[in-house]
Amino acid sequence: MKNNYKFGVILSIVGVLLGLLTLFLMTSIYQVNIDGKITGERPDEAVTVQIVFALLCWLGTSAGALWVAVLYGFVTKSKWAWSWGVVAATVQILAGFFPIIPPSSIGLPAPTLWIFLIAFVLWFGMLLIGGVDKKIVGLAFLSGLAYVLTFIDGVGAISRYQTEAKGFISSMYAMSQMINWWGAAAWVVFITALVKGKNWSLPMGIFATAMSMFGGFPVGVTDVIIQGRFSMFLVAPVVSTLLLIAFLIPAVRRTILAWSAKTVNNG
Repeated sequence: MKNNYKFGVILSIVGVLLGLLTLFLMTSIYQVNIDGKITGERPDEAVTVQIVFALLCWLGTSAGALWVAVLYGFVTKSKWAWSWGVVAATVQILAGFFPIIPPSSIGLPAPTLWIFLIAFVLWFGMLLIGGVDKKIVGLAFLSGLAYVLTFIDGVGAISRYQTEAKGFISSMYAMSQMINWWGAAAWVVFITALVKGKNWSLPMGIFATAMSMFGGFPVGVTDVIIQGRFSMFLVAPVVSTLLLIAFLIPAVRRTILAWSAKTVNNG
């Protein structure tokens, strides 16, 4: 499948259509989910849906537009096309994943599951076209988990800020919110750099883990204290901590550096 530009053209067309599908699906479930959360006496989650669904629709639809450029790249047999396809698919994975959660919690349909699944196929397809090493694919996949979980920590902080008494605790959620979203963006940059074999991918990965930890542990610990139980805020920073440890293991570092060297040598 490496350098299979015809396959890339097919996947790119799917990506473009997926971007348009994101726009229409998100529009169709937007107000329904807001109203459902209000009916369920969760106005904090209604506000969260109002903000996050719109943001993800913007991102998912923009990724569809990026696929148009990727399609041009595959038609002209440009080497850069597959890596930008990875970026577009990575964004669409997130756009499809989180909107599954709110409707599922109140018994509503979650049609963005299809966006999530198709985007995953596109993501792996781009890596096949790029001829990415299997070990690097595995590491990118695990980093993708951290990426999604870190974004969700930022989403959760929006809801928690509204429900907690105003003071140090609520302020902690406010301060950490965008740190987590920036952390998610850092993961996207790292994943792209990793699969492309950039020599700065390892320090970028370390930065992404630190962002997830700085954004997740403070609110996770705060959540444990006020809720008296395990907090889902801790999942992202824990996963990121494990990835940081992995990045520092000599064998993993050698794998990343060897892939980078191979990519450079192959032009």
